[in-house]
Amino acid sequence: MAYDLEEQEQLDEFRAWWNKNGKLATRLVIAALVIYGGWQGYQTWMNSKATAASNAYQTLVSTSLLEVDSKKADSILAEAQTLEKDYSMTPYAGRAALFAARALHEAKQTDKAEAQLQWAMKESKEPAVQHMAAIEMAGLQIERNALDEAKKTLVAINDTGFDGLKNAMLGDIYLSKKQEKEAKAAYQDALKSLDPEGKLFYLTQQKLDALG
Repeated sequence: MAYDLEEQEQLDEFRAWWNKNGKLATRLVIAALVIYGGWQGYQTWMNSKATAASNAYQTLVSTSLLEVDSKKADSILAEAQTLEKDYSMTPYAGRAALFAARALHEAKQTDKAEAQLQWAMKESKEPAVQHMAAIEMAGLQIERNALDEAKKTLVAINDTGFDGLKNAMLGDIYLSKKQEKEAKAAYQDALKSLDPEGKLFYLTQQKLDALG
């Protein structure tokens, strides 16, 4: 096939460029293909993990938390810990830890419940689950009269979506410590964020009214 002068010059330029950079260009293309293939493989692996974790979680939460005894709570804990170990990269691990904590609390295994909440607070992939775990942790701390610990746990929550519940609990802590001024301020802040039609709003308003 005959080329005109301009085409021949372009071919010569390409050959010169290829002789100089061809090996590097080939390596870059191969590297890009390897990276793309690896990414696709990782996505497939993650999707399979997420599906397996979802199925395990759905099986776990199908267990009723009514009348949970120690044996049932231990079984729930074992399933949750499997999720935490094998599927920690998925959101279901944190949710499972939260569910297990509730079961353990129901069975009066408070230490184990707090351990699960600590795991969810630190390791959950969902901020909402981390904050809910902190709320429930503070509740357990209040139950055992560790009021300063509970206050520290609550203050660390930085999601405005939890401000109502957080401040209502802080008000209870201040009230227990006979710090009425601080309790009143916390209850007032709680009412700003709580649902006016909700039960917690009504209870918080009653506590505020009782303070005068």
